[in-house]
Amino acid sequence: MALKNFAFKVLKKDKFARCGLIETHRGNINTPAFMPVGTQATVKACTIDDIKKTGSEIILSNTYHLMIRPGVERVQSAGGLHKFMNCDLPILTDSGGFQVMSLSKLNKIDREKGAIFNSHVDGKKFFLSPEESIRIQLGLNSDIVMIMDECPRKSDDYKLIEQSMDLSLYWAKRSKKAFGKNPHKALFGIVQGGLFKDLRIKSLSELIKIGFDGYAMGGLAVGESQKEMFKVLDDIKEHLPGEKPHYLMGVGTPSDIIGAVKRGIDMFDCVLPTRSGRTGLAFTWDGRINIKNNKYQTDNTPLDPNCTNLNLNKYSKNYLNHLFNTNEILASMLLTLHNINFYQELMSAIRKNISEGTFDQFHDKYIDKL
Repeated sequence: MALKNFAFKVLKKDKFARCGLIETHRGNINTPAFMPVGTQATVKACTIDDIKKTGSEIILSNTYHLMIRPGVERVQSAGGLHKFMNCDLPILTDSGGFQVMSLSKLNKIDREKGAIFNSHVDGKKFFLSPEESIRIQLGLNSDIVMIMDECPRKSDDYKLIEQSMDLSLYWAKRSKKAFGKNPHKALFGIVQGGLFKDLRIKSLSELIKIGFDGYAMGGLAVGESQKEMFKVLDDIKEHLPGEKPHYLMGVGTPSDIIGAVKRGIDMFDCVLPTRSGRTGLAFTWDGRINIKNNKYQTDNTPLDPNCTNLNLNKYSKNYLNHLFNTNEILASMLLTLHNINFYQELMSAIRKNISEGTFDQFHDKYIDKL
């Protein structure tokens, strides 16, 4: 039986904010959507079953990390990434470009060969071209594949950012050719151009000419302020194809997400809820809580009394404080799940307010609170 083709449709708009539905052969994804990050074929400190109970409908994994450990051939021998990690949700894989920039000890960018870098694990040399990145992602059996791009560090050097953008466009064409015809999967282009409006618009325009199933904003979450990030999104929001999903890579805080949805973004991923969960920082509707603080040693109320789907409301702040202060593994597990669950509650509330035409009021209430 033929697999269902990838598709996207907008269901409701409130100015630039949109509710939509991504259809994949593994299941549908309501947008705006947040993707928990499972970098190395696992969302840290969580089982897939618990991730699903939070309402998550898609997760993200990473080409760079999986090519280094355990290697794509090992994952393929298990039947692909979904079987390897026992996940029946759709999976988006990043191309690895950002990690080459941020993690590898030594890297060299060659226009034709791609990225030449040494592993951050053992120093072994790797080559990652656009074609190799796509080959790996198809080998992992990803549902949404990202093109290979160069992700430059934040810079005010216009010429440097322009050259990087041009390289990413060249690699985008090669990525599209390597991807071939896979209608049950999606290939997303990545818009680059730093903080420069004309470069962002040019990058998007050229990507649209190549033609992709979705368009991601790359080169953000690399040290710019929220104000700078929102300006980039304001610069480009009227130029984004309305019939395609829009993805803001690596973002972000609840406030970042609310502000980006206002500017037309449909998809998000970030390590923040999981990484914060492992360090004792909890996200709540009243703001952030550092559960390690001594004041919670006598607080026997739950983080969120309404969180019943994972029974997290059964654990008091007093108890969570004890777990973190004694370095118990359960501390990371419970708070990570709490944070992912909160992010999914946030996305559900965003979708509800867009559908009801009240997103501006929701935005104004929470943009500075969360």
